[in-house]
Amino acid sequence: MTAPRLQPSLSDTARALAIGATGAGLAWSVSAPAAILLGPALLVSAASLSGVPLGLPRPVTELCFVILGLGIGAGFDTHAGDAILRWPLAFLVLLPMLAATLWLGRTVLERGFAFDRRSATLSAAPGHLSFVLGLAADTGGDVGRVAVVQSIRLLALTIAVPVIALAMGYRMDPAMLPASTPAPLPTLAVLALLGAGAGLLLRRTGAPAPMLLGPLSVSAVGHVTDLAPGAPPPWAITPAFIVLGTLIGTRFAGMTLAQLRAWLLAGLAVTAIAAGMAVLAALPVALALGFPPAHVVAAFSPGGLETMVALGAVMGASPGFVAACHMVRLGILTLLIPLSLNSHGRH
Repeated sequence: MTAPRLQPSLSDTARALAIGATGAGLAWSVSAPAAILLGPALLVSAASLSGVPLGLPRPVTELCFVILGLGIGAGFDTHAGDAILRWPLAFLVLLPMLAATLWLGRTVLERGFAFDRRSATLSAAPGHLSFVLGLAADTGGDVGRVAVVQSIRLLALTIAVPVIALAMGYRMDPAMLPASTPAPLPTLAVLALLGAGAGLLLRRTGAPAPMLLGPLSVSAVGHVTDLAPGAPPPWAITPAFIVLGTLIGTRFAGMTLAQLRAWLLAGLAVTAIAAGMAVLAALPVALALGFPPAHVVAAFSPGGLETMVALGAVMGASPGFVAACHMVRLGILTLLIPLSLNSHGRH
C-alpha cells in the first residue's frame, strides 16, 4: 500500500471535493441519514479504491475542523456544568472496555485470520490511527495490513453509528446539525480566530484533533457565558461536513482492491467486536447517568474523534461529553497499545 502524497495537487483536491459534493447530493436525494457526511465518505472511498488520484491539503481540512468545532460548541448551554460532574463514571468504564476490545480483537485476528501477534495487536486497536501506524512502522509490523483494517474500521463506524441511532429511534437529519440562529459574521470571525489560536496551542501539547477541539472549546465558552450566541450558518456548516466525509474517503487512497478483498473480513470482524463492546459498555453507563443510550454509544464508539463528536452533536448529545470520552479513550490507548506490544515481546 502506498501512502497518499503529503501535499495533494490542486487537481487532486478539486477532484476529491467534486466527488464528495456529488456523493452528498446523491445521498440527500434518497434522504439518507447524515447524508452530507455519509454520501461523500462512501463515494470518495469508492473512487479512491478505483485508483482515482484524490487528496485534501491540510489547510482545507483544518478550515473544515474550525467551522465544525464552532458549530458543535454551539450545542453547549448554561446547564453543561451539571452533566460534567457525572462524567467520571464513563471514564472508569472505558479502561476495562478498551482492554477487553483490544484483547478480543487481537485473538480473533491471530486465530481466525493468521495475523502475527504484533500486526494483530495494532490492527485490533480501537482508535488512535496515526499513533498505531507509527508504531507499525517503528516495530516492524505489516503497515499495509494494519492500515487497511484500521481504515475499514473508520469507514464502517461512520456508516454504522447513524444506522444504530436510527434503530434506537433517533431521526438523523440529512443536514446533520439542527437548525439554529446564525451568529453575526463579525462574531463568527472573532470566534474562528480565537478558536484557531486555541487549536494551535493544543497542537503544541500533542492533543488529538486540536483544530476541532480548540474552536469547540472557544465556542462552548461563548455559549455557556452567553457572550457569543448563535452558530455558523448552513452555507458554512454544509461544506465542512462534506469535506469531513471526503477526508474519510481519502483514507483509501493508494489501496488496491486486492488488498481490500484480502483484509476486508478481518477489518469488519474487528469493527464488529469494537462496536459491540462499545454498545455493551454504553448501556449500563447510560442507565446510571440518565443519558440517552445513543449518546453514550457515540461517545464510546471507536471511530474518528472528529466524526464521532459531529455525529454525537447531530443526535443532540453533549459535545463536551462525547469529546471528553474520546480524548480519554485515546489517552488510555496510548498506554494500552505499547503495553500489549511489550507483552508480546516477552512471549
